[in-house]
Amino acid sequence: MAENNPFPGENNTGHFWDDNLRELKNPPPRWWMIAFWASVAWWVLYSILYPTWPALPGKSDGENDFTRGILGWTSIKEYKQGVEQVQLVRAKYDEQIASMTAEEVLADPGLLQYTLASSKVLFGDYCAACHGSGGQGNPGYPVLADDDWLYGGSLSRITESITNGRKGLMNAHATILTEPEVDALANFVVEMSEGGQGSAEAWQLYNDKGCVACHGAKGDGVLAELPGGEILTVGAANLTDGIWRFQPGGYESAKHTILYGVNQPDVEGTRDAVMPAFAQVGQLEGKLSPQQIKMLTVYVHQLGGGQ
Repeated sequence: MAENNPFPGENNTGHFWDDNLRELKNPPPRWWMIAFWASVAWWVLYSILYPTWPALPGKSDGENDFTRGILGWTSIKEYKQGVEQVQLVRAKYDEQIASMTAEEVLADPGLLQYTLASSKVLFGDYCAACHGSGGQGNPGYPVLADDDWLYGGSLSRITESITNGRKGLMNAHATILTEPEVDALANFVVEMSEGGQGSAEAWQLYNDKGCVACHGAKGDGVLAELPGGEILTVGAANLTDGIWRFQPGGYESAKHTILYGVNQPDVEGTRDAVMPAFAQVGQLEGKLSPQQIKMLTVYVHQLGGGQ
């Protein structure tokens, strides 16, 4: 093929395609060679300075080791240094919050802004799985972004809920009420949720069957109003608004709750309504410190429904 080279003296390999496409033997440009050897030199230097080669034998626990580099740098070390820097910046704010009540934090615009920003991570880690990332409530769990509260939305009540947890309780009435009584009460609940007033007969049944003991004389879940705006409640639902604790709501949902109750042991079909306690006990992992509870209380209060 070389003897039939149509481009003699061109320094090509003698390989041709489509008559005039050919492979040349010219050396790469000088700048390219300089860059190539510089990259090789940089790789050698990098492997000396930084961790590079994995899977080297020699650790006492039998696991593989790696070259560590003469600078001693690791990504974990850099991460820890970054955390330390962040903690130094946050320390002055955390120290102030530690000596203040939640009410005082709420009244300080600067500390409030810091608390809301830093507590967003706490809420995402501990609360969002049930209550949604914005407090909108996932199916089967309460909404925190409205003004409807089972146990009250004041700072003290929110602190109690986060610290000690909550466990709803309602007796199952399947063996207590007759079918017409269940039907009447379920329709009463639906009527009240739609803004109705309820008939005298329905109110009489409501009181006679003991519903008033938990849901209150007005059906709004309030047993008494305390000085300072606090309310006394056992966590019973407000029957006078359109917010349903258990979805999808309506007649069938109300009937189901009346029949099988809430958190009733050994009752098939009972509603589950449990919030775990988040107070830290000793060094137990997965729990919140008093400082974190205080900051999370302020965050939940500011989601939109705090009292």
